Amino acid sequence: MSRIDDSKDFIPVRIAILTVSDSRSLDEDRSGQVLVDRLQAAGHSLADRKILPDERDEIAGQLRAWCADPQIDVVISTGGTGLTGRDVTVEAHRDVYEKEIDAFGTVFTIVSMQKIGTSAVQSRATGGVSQGTYLFALPGSPGACKDAWDEILLKQLDFRHRPCNFVEIMPRLDEHLRRK
Repeated sequence: MSRIDDSKDFIPVRIAILTVSDSRSLDEDRSGQVLVDRLQAAGHSLADRKILPDERDEIAGQLRAWCADPQIDVVISTGGTGLTGRDVTVEAHRDVYEKEIDAFGTVFTIVSMQKIGTSAVQSRATGGVSQGTYLFALPGSPGACKDAWDEILLKQLDFRHRPCNFVEIMPRLDEHLRRK
């Protein structure tokens, strides 16, 4: 069963937060603020934070820029994962991914089902990796951000989490780029 191994040291990661919204400002960004508060409370650092409109090319461009930045380990976006015509965050993420973390969306759906029942089918939360950086796209509600952080990311972004976690394999995420 999963647990924290207290014999290991905590390793903070550097996380960028992207809110995708046509209408929110930083002052009104409750979902992004939930993520900032939680990542800092866990001991991680906020590497950057931005708000962008629901424009696929802009979102993908920002994700690529953050993936190219060696000071950013993880990118979490919130918003734009629904089913409407303006919801293009998932497509932008997939434009950037080298590998998709298929089970992230599945586990998020399981967590959501426990909270909101069958309404969970309307979320397209996703995760992936690009250039050695983890990317996660979460729905734009504070509740969904709390659920994703508290039930999945808090544990997987903790090096002490056993039996395994995302942090321990971070140094190997871009090994294919270093091969000759």
